[in-house]
Amino acid sequence: MTARETALRALILCRRKDAWPNAALKASLRDTDRREAALATRLCYGVLQNRRKLDFYLKQLLSGRVKDLRPTVRDILHLGLYQILELDRVPDSAAVNESVELTKRFCREQRNAPGLVNAVLRRAVRERETLQAPTSLADRYSHSPQLIALLREYAGEDIEAVLAADNEAPPTVIQVNTLKTTQSALLTRLAEEGARAEPHPWLAGCLMLSEGGAPDALPSFREGLFYIQDAAAHLAALCALTEGETPKRVLDCCAAPGGKTLALAIAMGGGGEVIACDIHPHKLPLIEGSAARLGLHNIRVLERDASRTDPAFLGTMDAVLADVPCSGYGIIRKKPDLRDKLPGADLPALQGAILDAQADHVRPGGVLVYSTCTLVRRENEEAVEAFLKRRPDFSLESLPLPPGLPADRAGMLALLPGKYDTDGFFISRLRRKL
Repeated sequence: MTARETALRALILCRRKDAWPNAALKASLRDTDRREAALATRLCYGVLQNRRKLDFYLKQLLSGRVKDLRPTVRDILHLGLYQILELDRVPDSAAVNESVELTKRFCREQRNAPGLVNAVLRRAVRERETLQAPTSLADRYSHSPQLIALLREYAGEDIEAVLAADNEAPPTVIQVNTLKTTQSALLTRLAEEGARAEPHPWLAGCLMLSEGGAPDALPSFREGLFYIQDAAAHLAALCALTEGETPKRVLDCCAAPGGKTLALAIAMGGGGEVIACDIHPHKLPLIEGSAARLGLHNIRVLERDASRTDPAFLGTMDAVLADVPCSGYGIIRKKPDLRDKLPGADLPALQGAILDAQADHVRPGGVLVYSTCTLVRRENEEAVEAFLKRRPDFSLESLPLPPGLPADRAGMLALLPGKYDTDGFFISRLRRKL
């Protein structure tokens, strides 16, 4: 398939089945030439990240109403407009002609659709310089006004930078399996496989891929030399460990799909025991499969509800990582559909229940790390503050952060999207008193 057909199929899948963009693309990319994969990915994410903005332009280009368009026709117009208005290297003729061909193939029952797509996109080419530009943050960055208000409470004067970062192409970030290779050796191997990578600016053992297609198709991936994980998520896992201490038993209580479990197991040198739990039984094989691929034998996978105390775990864990379910507003660039959703009212109650249950599993003197991938105070700082009022036997302590990040003394860190080459993330570290 061409890049444009691949992107369109992924967009349709996202719309019809509420699929994650990366999952939808993965399904579509199976039949796409590797050289077309990068453009298909950019087109799919570009449209998903800019739908509101593209509709703003469509209102100026259509004689009718945007909401009256058939869904697939609207997808195709979004694809064409994104190429014409947002990409510099795509010829206008290719954007228009390929969009018309897609319409003929995917909208056969709508006889007038190809002519409509052709007329709208040609008008966009002619009037590109005179189209009114969006003035509101909502239209400019395709976030709902309600979400912008919520994020502004957290980001303050950095709100526009956060919104802009949400619309950037998410980098592919991988972590080196240091039990099998080194960062230097993996860089050499990736280059041999046709992938371009560079070290992350502040996290050792972390690489950013810029070329090479799907990383899980590379031989080095299949051999277990690396796994895919954002630097912020990796940092959250590392914050559960204490320099100079050798933990024997660590619990990752909301583990699936398992990236933080892998990070803990590798950081512990393949020793000790990492217990990975999740409430969804169908996700447990993902963790087991990744552990097997990376050659990690210190991981035990169990089905558990993180909001309930397990009598077998009471007071036995050197460290517990609670990366809890959240509204996910730190990963909007990877899950663009979140920009149209407001957080569930029951999330803070669930997060509090998980904190309370997992606190009982920490031994005296042990560590509890609470983390989210969102930027909402009531799910982050306020959740931790409320927990400390309920559990005076815990206290915040400084996070062990690498050079390149601001020094931390409060025990709570928020990473804003776009500021540190990571997803948006919140991490806090609490120590149980002896």
